[in-house]
Amino acid sequence: MKTVSVYSLGIEDYEKTWELQKKLQAKRIDGKIGDLLLLLEHPHTFTLGKSGSETNLLLNEKGLQKNNVKFFRIERGGDITYHGPGQLVGYPILDLNFYKADLHFYLRNLEEVIIQTLAFFGIFGEKIEGLTGVWVNNAKVCAMGINTKKWVTMHGFALNIFCNLDFFDKIIPCGITGKSVTSMEKLLEKKLTREEVEVVLLEKFKKFFEVELILRKNIEELKN
Repeated sequence: MKTVSVYSLGIEDYEKTWELQKKLQAKRIDGKIGDLLLLLEHPHTFTLGKSGSETNLLLNEKGLQKNNVKFFRIERGGDITYHGPGQLVGYPILDLNFYKADLHFYLRNLEEVIIQTLAFFGIFGEKIEGLTGVWVNNAKVCAMGINTKKWVTMHGFALNIFCNLDFFDKIIPCGITGKSVTSMEKLLEKKLTREEVEVVLLEKFKKFFEVELILRKNIEELKN
């Protein structure tokens, strides 16, 4: 069975993690490392995908500084989104040649991982035709955007557990008007911890990607 090393981290700087992802993707392409999954949170950050429009960012430079939020243009697909504390971000670095070299397959599997995670907590998540991510009652609860090189993935998903949804008012999320954003905590009207959600998510990831997960602690070994 295929194995995936899992690194569960704390709140990590976006730019440093972005650079780490690029290094790990290159190493995976060269066969120097195996498949892995980074799970973490970020400080307040907006990221704009390669197909996005900067007009969907509703703050100027002064507004970004006032709200203590950083902004990056990156190489993933999709438009603009928010990352922040209370959001579980997952970055799978997978060689799809060992699964199925098909981006539709990969994204649908990621969506199913999130949908089944939500179902465990009694939340009915669904896909919307023509849109990525996972939705509940027409509100996005999990954003997705990926990049691949030679079928090796980077970037991934961002599941809103208990993040500050006010930051989504400062952008047009994913460049889509007429739809809102929600969180698991808002939907359930009760407190959740990242840890309890993460345990379930890993079980669903294991099931849908048909892998064995190995929990790792020393992220420093990947940085060399």
